Amino acid sequence: MIAARSLPSGGRAFGRGLAHVALVALCLLGLARIASGAIVPVKAAVAQLLLERAFDRGLAEHRPQKPWPWADMAATARLTVPRLGIDRIVLDTGSGQAMAFGPTVLPGGAHLGEPGISVIAAHRDTHFRFLKDIRPGDLITAQTLDGKMRRYRVSHSEIVRWDLFALPRDTAGHALVLTTCYPFDTLAHGPLRYVLFAKAEDE
Repeated sequence: MIAARSLPSGGRAFGRGLAHVALVALCLLGLARIASGAIVPVKAAVAQLLLERAFDRGLAEHRPQKPWPWADMAATARLTVPRLGIDRIVLDTGSGQAMAFGPTVLPGGAHLGEPGISVIAAHRDTHFRFLKDIRPGDLITAQTLDGKMRRYRVSHSEIVRWDLFALPRDTAGHALVLTTCYPFDTLAHGPLRYVLFAKAEDE
């Protein structure tokens, strides 16, 4: 039987140093991932403060205002859920880039305040995380730039595939749909969407 030869002391030191470098690299990678995840909620919160100011200016002038000079979107409405203490400024564009800053009105639906179904989307881990806590019968209000306030009552929710969902064609009056990715407590991007329906209270 041949005995295994031990590494020279220099080789052992090199191996330990290499393992140390690998461990530090893994720690730094983990910290970078954590920091990246933490930036998203901070970015969303700061954006809402700037959007709040833009919406207040828009109310005074009755026209959309950009939250910062180079923005490609504008604040168009204020969405509140009184029972949950929720207050969100809604953007006038449905682009994925704009959605990082706040809920957005999706194309294909009605503009907020106009007859038809208005569809608003936002991320499940920031601005629309509260959707998991909404119950049927909850009040949702939407204030538009003309100062008018419309009240909606939540009727129900559905979980659907993104490519199988279609808006009802026979909805009269005003209705509101809020949607986000599903399930709420996962980072994976799947095909499911959580869709919340609410009907205007005065109709």
